[in-house]
Amino acid sequence: MNTNGSSVSEFIILGLSTQPEHETFIFITFLIIYIIDLIGNLIILILVNIDPGLKTPMYFFLGFLSFLDICCSSATLPKMLTGYITKNKTISFYGCVAQLYFFTWLTSTELLLLAVMAYDRYIAIAHPLRYAVIISQRVCICVITVISIIGSVNSIAHTCLTFRLPYCDDNKINHFFCEIMPLMKLACADTYWNEIATVISDVILGMFCFLLTCTSYVFIINTIIKIRSAEGKRKAFSTCASHITIVSMYYGAVIFTYVRPRSSLSLETDKIVSALYAVFTPTLNPIIYSLRNKEVKVAFKRIVRIIALKLV
Repeated sequence: MNTNGSSVSEFIILGLSTQPEHETFIFITFLIIYIIDLIGNLIILILVNIDPGLKTPMYFFLGFLSFLDICCSSATLPKMLTGYITKNKTISFYGCVAQLYFFTWLTSTELLLLAVMAYDRYIAIAHPLRYAVIISQRVCICVITVISIIGSVNSIAHTCLTFRLPYCDDNKINHFFCEIMPLMKLACADTYWNEIATVISDVILGMFCFLLTCTSYVFIINTIIKIRSAEGKRKAFSTCASHITIVSMYYGAVIFTYVRPRSSLSLETDKIVSALYAVFTPTLNPIIYSLRNKEVKVAFKRIVRIIALKLV
């Protein structure tokens, strides 16, 4: 018995599929994805920290995004992958609490960070001469601290609300990690206030941040239109293309998952959508940024060349 009156001491995470014949394929696929995620984001982190050409606010935020992505996928995938190896898919009650807290904190912070990155791109394009003054290193650190605290407060609120609910005899989570929606579905009590808190949070952290991002891009496009040279326009658009791609995938998946009443929940669909922003987007982030960003590719080649010369 737990402090919230639940009769369960552990949960069983069913995973992406309840069919045993699919487990080997799922394990191999997600192990490869996780390895790519770790390698790609670690490369971005290393580059933005050691390459002089990437010592700008844009890449400072990109480095923090990579850090969040590593932590986000690490909060969910290792437990799922371990379950497929050991055939033990249980997670303790407090392990589930920790998983939900960290995942919610990281995703909340990432939503805020994407809005900050859009504003950063606006300042860089609209006020290039004052960019280093407006978005100084001190400002970057303060912004990262503030959005991390906001994300943590939001996560604490959801974690407390979710685990104040009683969980009776059914302890099987129809998901691949402890997330708010499947736990609400599992609770043997009214979840009205949980649903209200989820919608409020998603409106503030999801839709509001999305509107801020869209507003920033309206000003960015307006500024780019005024640029006379075709090369200047191309360069301005190229600095935003990667961010727009990530924002579209991430916000779309998160808003789809959380801005719905409980009656419309389809946990089978939610598992796929959750995999999009919890697993695939963190893996795609470094790929998209490196493939579409000339400075990152140049920095990577420069570091590889330096390492190769040292090894010779």
